[in-house]
Parts: sequence; structure tokens; C-alpha cells
Amino acid sequence: MSGQIVNLNKFRKKRSKAEKTRNADENAVKFGQSKAERDLNRKKAKKTDRMLDGHRRDR
Repeated sequence: MSGQIVNLNKFRKKRSKAEKTRNADENAVKFGQSKAERDLNRKKAKKTDRMLDGHRRDR
């Protein structure tokens, strides 16, 4: 019975990290926006800021 030696700390950390990643992915689907949506929203906001600044009247 010479099984392969396993470091239990590494195993626990690996399992914990996988669980956290899975949980984060679930939350991203529930609550988050995709990166493309965030980029699109940022671009739209910048464009509206530029338009407003361009139409600003000086006193």
C-alpha cells in the first residue's frame, strides 16, 4: 500500500479556491455586468460628458 503522498494543506487551499471561484461566478451571473457591458457604459458616459462640455455656454 504505497499510495502517493499528498499535502493536505495544498489540497484544502485548492478546494477552497475552487469553491470561492464558483461562488464568485454565480454572483457575477446574478448581479454583475459583463466586461463588454461595462466598457459600453463607460464609453457612453464619456461621450455624453464630451457633448455636454461642448455645448456649455461661457459667461
